[in-house]
Amino acid sequence: MAVTAATPVNSPPLRQIVHIVEDDEQFRLSLQDLFQSLSIAAEGFEDADDFFSRASRDFGGCVLLDVRLPGVNGIEFQRELEARGYELPVIFMTAHGDVATSVNAMKAGAIDFLQKPLRTYELLDAINAALAIDTEQQEQKAYRQLVRERAATLTPREVQVLGLVTSGLMNKQVAYELGISEIMVKLHRGSVMRKMQASSFAELVRQFEFLN
Repeated sequence: MAVTAATPVNSPPLRQIVHIVEDDEQFRLSLQDLFQSLSIAAEGFEDADDFFSRASRDFGGCVLLDVRLPGVNGIEFQRELEARGYELPVIFMTAHGDVATSVNAMKAGAIDFLQKPLRTYELLDAINAALAIDTEQQEQKAYRQLVRERAATLTPREVQVLGLVTSGLMNKQVAYELGISEIMVKLHRGSVMRKMQASSFAELVRQFEFLN
């Protein structure tokens, strides 16, 4: 069963890696062998320190994480991931799972919580889901950056008009707020639409939401 994740149209494909954080070396290597046999990029780490010292921020993917790591445990590791700005979906695995631990993991944002010994089909389903989420996150991140670059070309007055029209004000209300003519508002609004490359007002509103 192959693991696939859609890549955004007109965007370069992001390399996705399954980051395996597991202190049991034999088990970690067996997972790496499994993923290699399926042509899935994977890298192993023995604990949190190993991950944070070697894992690249340039790649997407997900984290396959043992709950009971030495030192920083899995739940703490997940919080540290977020604190350090990593946006990698997390899948927990454990041989010592209990209801409380799994609930805490899911509340913390984990994609799934798998019991050892892992069932291959469950593991691959979880990996597929995590990579799909990562792809969506990366597409949104790229789109947000694109919108910011477009917004940087706006004049201060166009920024004011953008904020007011996307808040729901009519042209004449925007004109009153800014002390300019309604004709000038329409001209600024048209310029904003062109610079932001918005095909509709709804898209312009969506772009403004990304900016904020």
